[in-house]
Amino acid sequence: MHIPADYTERVYAGVLGKLIGVYLGRPFEGWSHDRITDELGDIEYYVHDRFGYPLIVTDDDISGTFTFLRALPDHGNDPNLTPEQIGHTWLNYIIENRTILWWGGIGNSTEHTAYLRMKQGIMPPASGSIEQNTQVVAEQIGSQIFIDGWAMICPGDPERAADFARRAASVSHDGEAIYGAQVVAAMEAQAFVESDIDRLIDTGLAVIPSDSVIARMIHDIRDWHAREPDWRVARELIAATYGYDAYPGNCHMVPNHALIIHSLLYGDGDFGTSLTIVNTSGWDTDCNSGNVGCLLGIRGGLATFEGDRDWRGPVADRLYLATADGGRAITDAVAETYEIVNIGRALAGMEPVAPKGGARFHFELPGSVQGFTTTDGPATIENVSGHSEMGERSLAIRWNGTAPARVTTPTFIPPEAITMRGYTLIASPTLYPGQTVRASVAADETNAAPVTVQLILRHYDGDDRLVPAWGPEADIAPGDRCELTWRIPTLDGQPIAEIGLEIRGDNGPGSMYLDALTWGGSPDTCFRRPKDRGTMWRRAWVNGTDHDGGHWPEPYSVIQNHGTGLIMQGTREWTDYRVTAPVTIHLAKAGGIAARTGGMRRYYALLLCDDGMARLVKALDGDTVLAEAPFSWEVRHPYTLTLEVTGDRIRAEIDDTQIFDVVDQDHPLPGGGVGLVCEEGHISSDVVTVAPV
Repeated sequence: MHIPADYTERVYAGVLGKLIGVYLGRPFEGWSHDRITDELGDIEYYVHDRFGYPLIVTDDDISGTFTFLRALPDHGNDPNLTPEQIGHTWLNYIIENRTILWWGGIGNSTEHTAYLRMKQGIMPPASGSIEQNTQVVAEQIGSQIFIDGWAMICPGDPERAADFARRAASVSHDGEAIYGAQVVAAMEAQAFVESDIDRLIDTGLAVIPSDSVIARMIHDIRDWHAREPDWRVARELIAATYGYDAYPGNCHMVPNHALIIHSLLYGDGDFGTSLTIVNTSGWDTDCNSGNVGCLLGIRGGLATFEGDRDWRGPVADRLYLATADGGRAITDAVAETYEIVNIGRALAGMEPVAPKGGARFHFELPGSVQGFTTTDGPATIENVSGHSEMGERSLAIRWNGTAPARVTTPTFIPPEAITMRGYTLIASPTLYPGQTVRASVAADETNAAPVTVQLILRHYDGDDRLVPAWGPEADIAPGDRCELTWRIPTLDGQPIAEIGLEIRGDNGPGSMYLDALTWGGSPDTCFRRPKDRGTMWRRAWVNGTDHDGGHWPEPYSVIQNHGTGLIMQGTREWTDYRVTAPVTIHLAKAGGIAARTGGMRRYYALLLCDDGMARLVKALDGDTVLAEAPFSWEVRHPYTLTLEVTGDRIRAEIDDTQIFDVVDQDHPLPGGGVGLVCEEGHISSDVVTVAPV
């Protein structure tokens, strides 16, 4: 597979197109064409503000697309990845009834049905088969809406993209739903090297059976397009021939796939026109719009979004991935672009890329702002060429000099997302006390005088108010640059919501350039309930249990009715550290603490078990006992459990006495957060402490 020279920028444009399409269509998802035209008119730009909704929302189209693709890096980027391995990825990142999927119940929600099949031990491709789930259930839309990432790792290779799409789609779907996913994946993969819409459609048709419903429908739409210039008339032909009346279920693949092809043909490759058509046409608007936006973004690159409408500015690269891996929930289009690009490069036998030494915020892609916005003061931001020692681009911050200017980017759930409608934003912070933040900044040579630049963050307090904290500052003369370094203080264990810069200068307008901002190191903090009545400290824990324990007297109460449940906090960038917690087992098969958590089925755990044993367990697509020893414990008695992870070595202590010292020589978990684990029962703790080794 050949990687095009502009691969990264084209993937970035595809990611942006997906986000823009989803955000555009989400507020009126499921509406009929008539209702949209009557109440909203033609959809030519974002309409979220007419509903009082935030633009940036959690959405299954986004979370599933960028999460299920992790099956590849989680399984060594093996090109022979199996549907069953993708199914294990679902089971790891999905929290039942809470994340990614529409939880409509068995026989009603296709993905929920497949998830329950996998929990029963029926693994892909059987989990999504018509034989297991009936044709109507198996042919709904979900396989198509999650498919874009599998195309973007196969630039210019539509056959390979279609093969990956088949494997990924078969986790939950079958029949025409797989064909529709393959068509979209093949077209998007070919869009890296082909711009003609008709040729892209030919590419999609070439990877599915010619006698399939999808193929016949595409031929019909092309015939209608050749004879009928009005897209609205053609849309009525689609509704009469391939509409929801003909294809039952909650949201069938066939009618919605028709609208994708319809909008591509009648939009003639224009981004705004195509999105207007596909959204005004109704049905599953965010899904269809997301696929169309992604394909056209890949096809045209970043120039796709140029014109009289500012598609990118309101989005500011922001997206949420609400999964069991909470440390990756607050992310951005640039970060997800490089995740995709490095999978594609791995499949092509190439080394990964990490701009500016792997900095979290590097602004190397044109127009990127990576979630940064102005929060206070008269300032604007702009991605510009130059002013970088480590790369080619930087983030320009311009202000008029009359007041301090602040620019920040989210590191946790922002205020507008706390009570978001629809899918709840489940997340952990990305930045923690004890870690060290570094920012490289430069002052424009035309500034009239030195400018004071200071690192700033805001964190939630015990009453869920945002409270600022300031780091080191520096006076930077015109044309000079410096690096600011800040080891984050304790902040009473409360979650950090945003990080950025404050700029002060009294001598007229000026410009500052943020070259890069990043952080690293092990956390050093205590997680405990505050004295006040706020809840954001609890929201920072990803809850993968049957009950949230919110009404119990213990700060952390983990209750699991069946199987194993966890509460987790932290990020995969955590590698070497100690986690300690006093754990009380009230009733359970097993309970304890976890380290290097990366989902529901990815962690190390020190467990006290009801057979009188203490065990060190590795969860990775199944449980492996790394060590065990007899340990007589009592219910309702607290035991101080400690796990220390350094490289491939795991040490475990109970009440300050070492009980295990093990080297994991078989695919050791490289990093992750911390957690409390309970198997079928109830455990509790007062505080969880994380510290560097």
